Amino acid sequence: MQQKTINRCLYINSFRGFIEQDRMSILGVLHDNYHGEVLTTSNDAWAEEIDLLQEILVPWKNENAQIIFEYDIPRLGKRIDVVLLLKGMIFCLEFKVGNKFALQSDVEQVMDYALDLKNFHLFSHDKIIVPILIPTEYISSSSVFQPSIYNDNIYNPLISGKFNLQKLIHKIIEHSGCCEYCETLGDWIRSPYSPTPTIIEAARTLYENHSVEDITRHEADNVSTDSTIQYILDVIDRSKNYNKKSICFVTGVPGAGKTLVGLDVAVKQSYRNGELDKENGAVYLSGNGPLVAVLTEALAKDNYKKCRDRGEPKKLSDSRREVSEFIQIIHRYRDNMLAKIKNPVENGIVEIDPEKAVKLEGTGYAEVEHVAIFDEAQRSWTHKRIANYLKRGGTYGNKLKVPNFPMSEAEFLIWSLDQREDWAVIVCLVGGGQEINTGEAGISEWINALNVKFRNWDVYISNKLTDPEYAEGRVNELLSENKRVTYSDRLHLAVSLRSFRAETLSDFIHSLLAFNDNAKQLYLDVSRRNYPVVLTRDMDKARKWLRSMARGTQQTGILVTKVAARFKPLAVNILAQGDENAVHWFLEDKTDIRSSNYLEDAATEIQVQGLELDYACVLWDADMRCEDNEWTFYKFNGKNKWNPENNVETKKYMLNAYRVLLTRARQGIVICVPYGNSKMTPEGFPEDPTRLPEFYDGTYNYLKSLGLKEL
Repeated sequence: MQQKTINRCLYINSFRGFIEQDRMSILGVLHDNYHGEVLTTSNDAWAEEIDLLQEILVPWKNENAQIIFEYDIPRLGKRIDVVLLLKGMIFCLEFKVGNKFALQSDVEQVMDYALDLKNFHLFSHDKIIVPILIPTEYISSSSVFQPSIYNDNIYNPLISGKFNLQKLIHKIIEHSGCCEYCETLGDWIRSPYSPTPTIIEAARTLYENHSVEDITRHEADNVSTDSTIQYILDVIDRSKNYNKKSICFVTGVPGAGKTLVGLDVAVKQSYRNGELDKENGAVYLSGNGPLVAVLTEALAKDNYKKCRDRGEPKKLSDSRREVSEFIQIIHRYRDNMLAKIKNPVENGIVEIDPEKAVKLEGTGYAEVEHVAIFDEAQRSWTHKRIANYLKRGGTYGNKLKVPNFPMSEAEFLIWSLDQREDWAVIVCLVGGGQEINTGEAGISEWINALNVKFRNWDVYISNKLTDPEYAEGRVNELLSENKRVTYSDRLHLAVSLRSFRAETLSDFIHSLLAFNDNAKQLYLDVSRRNYPVVLTRDMDKARKWLRSMARGTQQTGILVTKVAARFKPLAVNILAQGDENAVHWFLEDKTDIRSSNYLEDAATEIQVQGLELDYACVLWDADMRCEDNEWTFYKFNGKNKWNPENNVETKKYMLNAYRVLLTRARQGIVICVPYGNSKMTPEGFPEDPTRLPEFYDGTYNYLKSLGLKEL
């Protein structure tokens, strides 16, 4: 049994099969299905859990029951230590091996797992769920059993050490009244992701009443977001009424509100005329981990604060759960669909495996949403990148290997929505010239998939998608044979909400990077609108300028490219990878050293794409240099030398990195191009050959020639 549906857990078996299986054999299955190297602590914990449960579950050996280790809750990226499906009930077990005490945070953790199953796991919506925390050396056990006050079939969290766990399970079964034989939840492990109406209502209320300035602050006039949102909703209505599959491509200048449009469509589609429309819902998806983490935390904290101010009892984890209903990481959506396919893929054709998925009426084998909004669609992966990723087992936690995957990420995402048997809409939010990672396909991969594999889909496209920064200006050529294309200027967001004082900032940055003749004139226009873009060669002056400009809660920060290498001499540290670090950098206030406002940690284009500051310093390193009125590109070897970069695709990504950084600020930018180090050793050699002045002077002189004011 454990091999058939292994994609969503590390191990599954009947109670009898588990009890009779050798412990080393079970550990072997856990190791084989875990992605990455298993730590000794994890291995020891698994071994103790196996020994304990093989003894404790003996009274139910002949029951039609299942045990599951390390179960992935669909699309939420969370794993439960052990799930027991017994007597029609769901036991969530969270082990703390070796602990003698129960911590409040651990109790909350196991309760959160139970709530996540109740709210997002279709086959758990109407089941009794029992969360149990097991600090193994805890000498006591819970003796009071009661469902939660919310009348949702979830027991209040229970606590037990290893010596009392069997007795506790007996008592819970007796208390629940589930003493008779009960069919096991046979399809439980492959349950579709499906939010309850309660969680959707909470998310809708949370979002529509938010006041998170970090996300939506703007003072722009004549913004077109409302018109764009209505156009998309009209496409959705037509698709629903005529059972069509449609895709919309929305473009916009940096900071024009593409993310906000996506979030609004996700919420408004789920709520038409103020009423919940659960059957026709939408989800906002992004491959940008820091963006999703920051949006989620900002909205959740805002909601938590409002509830606290109103005297309402609510935990921050509840607010996070509500946000996660409509803001999710695209990789988890993708991986949940991958878990349903026949593997290995035969003859280059991706097909659903009926034994790995449950077919629902209307939905078919697709995910629950009719509408999927993909932010930063230009960053979807090429076929080569995703194929290599899945070949080595790319899903963290579970070793989901697809050795011969035949699709690009864009093609697979369209295929995923195409599995619906009625209608579907994809909304692609596209940033021009913002592919910043190797293996990011750009928009052409979506168009190729539509042209070749999904010719039945109607295509609605921004008339600006023909500009050079989208698919190298080849969109018209790529779509010339497609007869289902409709162009509309309502799918382009032309006004920046981010840079509310400089609607022409994005044009200026584009011209600056392209060496266009109009760059100097555009800079004058930006300056006339009281949007400062200033220049310095001194990081201390840059920091002083940022601190002098910011008022109240306005946010400042230092930005560098991920290829930048010689920033330490300027007392700048690169923000460590990890979404949690990005959350602290963006959302903590000026009293917290992890905040961007401390001007110590610099974020890269990977961490800030899609997000924004009030005032930013772009620290320009020697990775991209102006030489003879063109950009030359270099990568540091990690020791003592910058090597020329000649790969055309890589150079495009490096140029786009500066495009992203230079368009992150709402109210002003200081560009710091260092002096470099001109000092010589007594022997007549450069003191620091990695920071020679000539690496920087050309860039500084070019920016100065455009009229940039110097501090």
